Amino acid sequence: MKSIKPPNKPKIGILSLGCPRNLVDSESILARIKSKRYSIVDLDKADIAILNTCAFIEDAKRESIDAILDLIELKRKGSLKKIIILGCLPQRYKDILLREFPEVDAFIGRVSLNHSLQRFPLTPKYYAYLKICEGCLNNCSYCVIPKIKGKFTSLPMDSILGKINGFNRSRISELNIIGQDITGYGIDLYGTLKLSELLRKITNLAKNIRWIRLLYLYPTRITDELLKVIADTPTICKYIDLPLQHINNRILRLMQRQTSKDEILRLLEKIRKIIPQVAIRTSLIVGFPSETEEEFEELLNFIQEAKFERLGAFIYSREEGTPAYSFTPQIPQKIKIERFNTLMSKQQKISEELNKKFFGKFIEVLIEEKKNDFYLGRSQYDAPEVDGLVYVNSKRPLSCGEIIKAKIIDTLEYDLVAEAIE
Repeated sequence: MKSIKPPNKPKIGILSLGCPRNLVDSESILARIKSKRYSIVDLDKADIAILNTCAFIEDAKRESIDAILDLIELKRKGSLKKIIILGCLPQRYKDILLREFPEVDAFIGRVSLNHSLQRFPLTPKYYAYLKICEGCLNNCSYCVIPKIKGKFTSLPMDSILGKINGFNRSRISELNIIGQDITGYGIDLYGTLKLSELLRKITNLAKNIRWIRLLYLYPTRITDELLKVIADTPTICKYIDLPLQHINNRILRLMQRQTSKDEILRLLEKIRKIIPQVAIRTSLIVGFPSETEEEFEELLNFIQEAKFERLGAFIYSREEGTPAYSFTPQIPQKIKIERFNTLMSKQQKISEELNKKFFGKFIEVLIEEKKNDFYLGRSQYDAPEVDGLVYVNSKRPLSCGEIIKAKIIDTLEYDLVAEAIE
């Protein structure tokens, strides 16, 4: 009697949109799929497409919808058999999506924080993201994250350290520790803030990891202890990602940011005192409801005085379900765009000025890509995907993931030019 060969399992591809936290969820999902012996392939070769969506602001929702439409078109042409949409967009708009896109086979909302040690990497092999918490403690008036992600949840310390062992064995060059607010780590599990303790344990274990980067530190939970851990630990990047959103006290209160202008100024002074070589990255919102010209000018004066090494800005996005949705007056889109352009133009000049201080100095550079006659890399002051680059000339071949010493020979508005040291 002949054995019956089981049917071939469908091939699965994924497109992950939005932030690195979504990317980590996608890696966990693919690890589970692979453990069930499905083939993971590029989308153009897939039978089943998974789309992990973002719905944080209007632009992100539009990108997610466009991606759904593209997948539906592939299904109509016969390239795809099934479409699965998951993550933030269906968590927020599942009923509408079911009605508008009957061609989609499944809508799945929130992905739980995965305790599995398995990961199907979607980043280059030399760096990774590690999500240590999910959700947010802060309830800012403009933000839908608490509604989408649910209550703040920390991953148990033992689970995190198990993941660190895996990263350490694979000898990645850079580990980015992420969460919506990693400064809140441990408050739900242990009744107190535990990020400093966790970092000490991670750095004791992660002997093969050259750079450890912390992403998203909420201002009111940055302790002296945490700053000293960052300052005293050579492998922790001297990079503080500090979303401030605004500086005017009235706007901060409307945003429900739990801080004030004076507290922000004192925090910035303390950070620079404890970590003298630090690069501070912040994010700001322009065009928040009722923001006056004077309050916007105050924000401009603030960034001129603070001189942030890295800065990103968002145009306020009016999101239903948030308190700020009903705030009045809403700022016209034209004015919001003008304010955004004015702020980013000012920051460009600040960045160019700050970069000049690197001229002639020696820094470490993580090599990421060969481009014609030079290499592209990043310094410890630049997070993946969002910050500047270092253009490196080298007489010897360099490998992706290699961290080299280089001398800065030119500076640009956001980027640096360097010569590799033999």
